[in-house]
Amino acid sequence: HALESRALFGTAATRGNPGEASLANVPPRPQFPHLTPTHKDPPVFISTAYAQAAPAPAAGGTESTLITLAPLVLMFVVLYFIMIRPQMKRQKEHKAMIEALAKGDEVVTAGGVLGKVSKLGESYVSIEAGNGELMVQRTAIVQVLPKGTIK
Repeated sequence: HALESRALFGTAATRGNPGEASLANVPPRPQFPHLTPTHKDPPVFISTAYAQAAPAPAAGGTESTLITLAPLVLMFVVLYFIMIRPQMKRQKEHKAMIEALAKGDEVVTAGGVLGKVSKLGESYVSIEAGNGELMVQRTAIVQVLPKGTIK
């Protein structure tokens, strides 16, 4: 037991003291033998990664690019005809309706109020609704009703 402690803690035997030369050749025993590896462990870090050269472009390089972009272009065209174009058409119709407003037209506002147009301004419209008069923005008018709807 004395040999082990000398080997572990670096006493005279490991420092080369001439009186105890017999212990100089004894290899030190590890403190925790169950943790020492019996085989070579793989490195902790990821091994070196080697970059691959990009494959040479095919003979029809532009054709493959067009085929790759075709679904994206097709989706944009469908999106335009399904969503963008109808919305632009609705905006154009609404703008024409607001510009064509005249005194006496019966209208519905965005809040659901029914009334007759009594005064027209550049950006505001006065509407007779019930017993009072409301002033609303022109853009708040969502529909012009046929004459005689409000009684």
